[in-house]
Amino acid sequence: MSSGLAGIIGFLAVLGLIAVRVPIALAMAFVGVIGSIALGGWAQASYILANLPFEAVSSAGMEIVPLFIFMGVFAAFSGLSGNLYGGVQALVGHWRGGVAIATIGASAGFGAICGSSLATAATMGRVAMPEMRARGYADSLLSASVAAGGTLGVLIPPSIILALYALLTGQSIGALFSAALIPGLVATALYMAAVLLQVTRRPHLAPPGPRLPWRQRGRALLRIWDAALLIVVVIGGIYGQVFSPTEAAAVGAGGTLLVTFFRGRLSAAVLRRGIAETAGMSGMIFLILIGASVFNYFIELSGLTATLTQAIQGSGLPPLGILLLVVLFYVVLGCFMDSLSMVLLTVVPMYQLVTGLGYDPVWFGIIVVTVAEIGLITPPIGMNLFVIQAVMPDLKLPTVIQGILPFILADLVRVAVLIAFPGLVLFLPRLLGLV
Repeated sequence: MSSGLAGIIGFLAVLGLIAVRVPIALAMAFVGVIGSIALGGWAQASYILANLPFEAVSSAGMEIVPLFIFMGVFAAFSGLSGNLYGGVQALVGHWRGGVAIATIGASAGFGAICGSSLATAATMGRVAMPEMRARGYADSLLSASVAAGGTLGVLIPPSIILALYALLTGQSIGALFSAALIPGLVATALYMAAVLLQVTRRPHLAPPGPRLPWRQRGRALLRIWDAALLIVVVIGGIYGQVFSPTEAAAVGAGGTLLVTFFRGRLSAAVLRRGIAETAGMSGMIFLILIGASVFNYFIELSGLTATLTQAIQGSGLPPLGILLLVVLFYVVLGCFMDSLSMVLLTVVPMYQLVTGLGYDPVWFGIIVVTVAEIGLITPPIGMNLFVIQAVMPDLKLPTVIQGILPFILADLVRVAVLIAFPGLVLFLPRLLGLV
């Protein structure tokens, strides 16, 4: 058996184990160890078991992960999400579909504090879906707007997946965070456009709401001052190079804890629960990272990346054609895997392949995370769809899927725009001297 074939069998084995509900971390670690034994003997296996788990979670910058998770957990506890939603709703809630648009806008704002798609979808779902249902919004639109808005937590910095991409590929976290801002705003605008197009063609999906007096709108906007200040300090501090992304994560974590305290929502029980949630989510991510590092070692040992590169170069396809195949691969894989597992399982060989064709590694990171967003809302395993069902159990999955299709089309338009105009991604990093 050739080593390249061994790598392909390893990938299929991991996917098979995931299909029978073996946790992704254990599936990657198991296949990685067995594959390394088969290709390199017991000496290789003893090396990876002794060294790689520690190396995977002890690299510089890894502390950014629990800090941003802590920030997102206490942002939800403090009520920042509710105030963000109320502020945006006060401005546009009287439009037809305005509450769905407000949900997407508030999700973008909360994503700039949270950094997690699932947390953004769950938090905004609890706040927004009962409000939209009470106003007569169709279940398909209200559920889809929350699910799609939740994906903005993956891209809009600070993003946990972007941080992990940086750690796995050796890229600058600050460069990736700055590169993600404009695509994140483009995503928000396209999602809002998707809502407007739907309610224009099918007005029964969303009745218009009452127009609030300007005084009430002003009061609602004033209530988001602390969230706005936190976003400006964390994101502005990174872009202005006042502090590093790790320092920004620490500032954000401390800031959300202070906001929770001053709002009178911090108690011993809340603190214990927040620390427990942070530890649980961080432990899950670290375990997946360990499994991914063991599996990636096996893939490198198998020579699969070199084999694929040689095969693709010999295919006669232009670099753009190869890139489109990579994008299609991620879209299809996203139908069956969650975004975090998908990125950690595939990013190292795909990174080597695409950058070897001359594409910018920071730009490719944004493309990967953008396509991973599509996987979050793509049936049958779109994780955000299940989060929405958990928040509102009487929702039927076919109803959610029906509403999500226009947002998937908006995502595909965004991918096409970012491929056609890479300057949208690289403008800010170049302006800040980060690439």
